[in-house]
Amino acid sequence: MGTGAITQSVDVAQLVLYLFWIFFAGLIYYLVRENHREGYPMQVDHERDTTITGWPVPRPKTYTLPDGSTVTVPRAMDPQPEISAEAAHGYAAAPLVPVGDPLTAGVGPGAWALRADVPDPDLEGQPKIRPLRDWGEDFGVAHGSVDPRGLPVIGADGVVAGTCTDAWLDRMEMIFRFLEVEVATADGTRRVLLPMNFARVVRTGVHVKALMGAQFAGVPATRHPDQVTLREEDRIAAYYGAGTLYADPDRAEPFF
Repeated sequence: MGTGAITQSVDVAQLVLYLFWIFFAGLIYYLVRENHREGYPMQVDHERDTTITGWPVPRPKTYTLPDGSTVTVPRAMDPQPEISAEAAHGYAAAPLVPVGDPLTAGVGPGAWALRADVPDPDLEGQPKIRPLRDWGEDFGVAHGSVDPRGLPVIGADGVVAGTCTDAWLDRMEMIFRFLEVEVATADGTRRVLLPMNFARVVRTGVHVKALMGAQFAGVPATRHPDQVTLREEDRIAAYYGAGTLYADPDRAEPFF
């Protein structure tokens, strides 16, 4: 028998190969089960209330978060945002058509999730996204860049929606997440947030293609004037996202 042989038909290399196959199969099984901690149990919401569980959904496991709170996954279906829409057709999985104000219907590009209703914390446990007025003189707009504060905010129809009053800085990433805009409403003025990825800042103003000028008055409000929660971030972004399709009825029509 040669070097490493155990018997005439089995050697160490074979055993190592078989052990690797067993390990790799177990790894795949483990990863598939762990991958089903998010989004499961699945729930069918068309015409019947059916919860899909079973293999490979793992047993619930409790995790301790940095703030001391705990979360158990998988868990029963989380509360879902209320949507205002109806099925376009009678068959299962038909597309949803907004009912009422399409910007707040919660469907299509305006869909949002019920994330935690608390601010996203930094390493010190403080809200990491706050307006520049809260950060002091050590933070500001980069030299050579256009300072949006004081500039008019202009909608896709060319109507001035309001004036940019401040910029909200993410201190962890050192980028601006939102612009604060003062807009006029029927009950007076109010301040709303404009996500930076929907804004184009030039020296003549802040241009926004997602919304028309009058629609800025309906942007969801924040509970705190100097803080924004994760859930509020989603709702605000969803409002502008919905505008990319529903702000003008023509946008929802076919291209050809």
